Amino acid sequence: MATLQLFDQLLQYPLFQGMSREDLSQVAGHTKFDFVKFPTGRPVVREDGACEHLFFLLSGVLKVESRAHDHSYSVVEQAAAPFMVQPEAIFGYNQRYTHTFTALTDVSLVSIDKSEVVRLSEEFLVFRLNLLNIFATQAQKKERSYWRMAPSSLRDHIVRFFTARVLRPAGPKTFYILMTTLAKELNDSRLDVSRELNQMQRDGLLTLHRGRIEIPQMERLIM
Repeated sequence: MATLQLFDQLLQYPLFQGMSREDLSQVAGHTKFDFVKFPTGRPVVREDGACEHLFFLLSGVLKVESRAHDHSYSVVEQAAAPFMVQPEAIFGYNQRYTHTFTALTDVSLVSIDKSEVVRLSEEFLVFRLNLLNIFATQAQKKERSYWRMAPSSLRDHIVRFFTARVLRPAGPKTFYILMTTLAKELNDSRLDVSRELNQMQRDGLLTLHRGRIEIPQMERLIM
């Protein structure tokens, strides 16, 4: 890939924003980038796989699948370029992916080995600060979520359940969950949960199927 084109690609991602042209030139010239392509349907990374690289989605769309610890339910959503695949998993206590990413379309990605990430952090202050900002922002959002006002209705509880389990609270989502499981998670009766979900379907916010809930636009659900 030509250097100028690589500059433009890197600047799409938070890790490289704010870096000078001279710094980017050094990064592009002295960092080993691996460019990879995956056809539709091919897994890119799997849940519980070791995170040894940073993956940057250059083009295409990924399907993201997240599962409950006991595998009793799961959610499927999409991630479009530009997108970084779980940068928080490369360091910390559990250096493994917690989601499965599969090519929903033909995709192109670039990856950087963990040792290169460490080197870039040591050599470039802006890169190091950007990495810290990503981790700090995620930690702050998680901490704030514990102090939000408690839901005041069953619908609010349902919406909170959905939004707490997605990477991004926007776009289409598919929850694979039984009504009894959702009721148990919400600590409410199956009948009440079913009634509220059917009302939400009549309001055009979601579509109910056997063992599956389709949400066409998560942002509409939140509003």
